[in-house]
Amino acid sequence: MEWAFAYVALGALVGLFSGMFGIGGGTILVPVLLILFKMQHFPAPYIMHLVLGTSMATIVFTSLASMRKHHQHGAVNWVVVRTMTPGILFGTALGALCAASVSPRGLGIFFALFVYCAAIQILFELRPQASRQLPGMTGMTLTGMFTGWISSLVSIGGGTVVVPFLIWCNVPIRNAIGTSAAIGFPVAIGGTTGYIITGLSSPLPSPNLGFVYLPSVLWIAFASVITAPLGAKAVHRMKIGLLRKLFAILMLVLGTHLLIKFI
Repeated sequence: MEWAFAYVALGALVGLFSGMFGIGGGTILVPVLLILFKMQHFPAPYIMHLVLGTSMATIVFTSLASMRKHHQHGAVNWVVVRTMTPGILFGTALGALCAASVSPRGLGIFFALFVYCAAIQILFELRPQASRQLPGMTGMTLTGMFTGWISSLVSIGGGTVVVPFLIWCNVPIRNAIGTSAAIGFPVAIGGTTGYIITGLSSPLPSPNLGFVYLPSVLWIAFASVITAPLGAKAVHRMKIGLLRKLFAILMLVLGTHLLIKFI
């Protein structure tokens, strides 16, 4: 049960940030899950893949809870979600296949560098200027493919890519966050399916589905579906600039810890 309490606390934090910032929570989940799985002596050759797959599976539940609350506030552009989803599903499958062929060390270093980029983007508010409109079907599909590929490789909900893209395309920030939260669902479905399939033949701790460790998913999802709507509600009722910066600093700390571990 001591692990259950740790997973619940982690899920509550992840759900809150997911609802606030339109991210799937992977930037927090992955480093902390790695610590918890190492403490439980999970097999080292597969531990990073197991972390990524488990993190992606929890995003299924987090994104649903966050999406529902953003939809109630009218902040989800469903046309964008529908046009990007086919590309996202293809991209996530491709990302899971790529992850299966990369060593845990390589995945860890790549994830840490990605976290640095995402944290700097948030900390210094590096947003593109709204200078164009949303592209046509081809452009949206290609954007969805890239979003799915990178999201699956680093187990995120896609907000780090989607929010800046939508702002660049003249979508208001709150709608960009709400739409990103909704896009997290197809990202999570495609990525989770890929990690399940690629991990079926690996010797992993049970109960599991491929690279998805089910007890972690259960407890994290339980807490995150409660706190994600609270985070989404906060976006529409308060200024969260300071909280975003504190979140970025936390990401930098976790990314540095991960980088040190793998280097």
